[in-house]
Amino acid sequence: MLDKLLQILMALCLASMAILVFGNVVLRYAFHSGITWSEEMSRYLFVWMVFLGAIGALKDNDHLGVDVLLKKLPLGAKRIVFILSNAIVLYVLCLLLDGSWKITMSSLESRAPATNLPLAYVYGMGIVVSIGMGIIVIFNIYQALFRPNTLEKLIRMKESEDENMEAVHEEIVELHHGKKQGMAGGER
Repeated sequence: MLDKLLQILMALCLASMAILVFGNVVLRYAFHSGITWSEEMSRYLFVWMVFLGAIGALKDNDHLGVDVLLKKLPLGAKRIVFILSNAIVLYVLCLLLDGSWKITMSSLESRAPATNLPLAYVYGMGIVVSIGMGIIVIFNIYQALFRPNTLEKLIRMKESEDENMEAVHEEIVELHHGKKQGMAGGER
């Protein structure tokens, strides 16, 4: 349910940004006017969308990572490295939460120039992202500790585009080769 909510919020941010920017361009060129707060609001929507997307990417294990060494380790060492790296990420998220909380509280009275929106709404996204990512990291650490069969899924990195294309090419070649053998075997 939270995943769907995250996707809906990101889609709303993107749609609102597109409407605001496109509408402002049309108004500027067709009617020589514009929405004064459009640029500022689309910038804030972009910030919110990026931070929400970072939460979704962490949940789906889509962030960049280097797993060359990790693939060569035995299962027990993989678990230790995974837990250690996630503990470091959790520490960084605590730093982000602390800094975001301080800047959000100090900017409660500050207002954006065009929208008159409290800047705490922009800086507060650091709080949202650090808590959201923190929950995901804690859950991943729990799974690595108490559900050993999920470790391979947790440490799996997405393959590069070149590796994906090579795999698709190999499947096509194997499929084509299998069809040729099937036809040759049927003719005997």
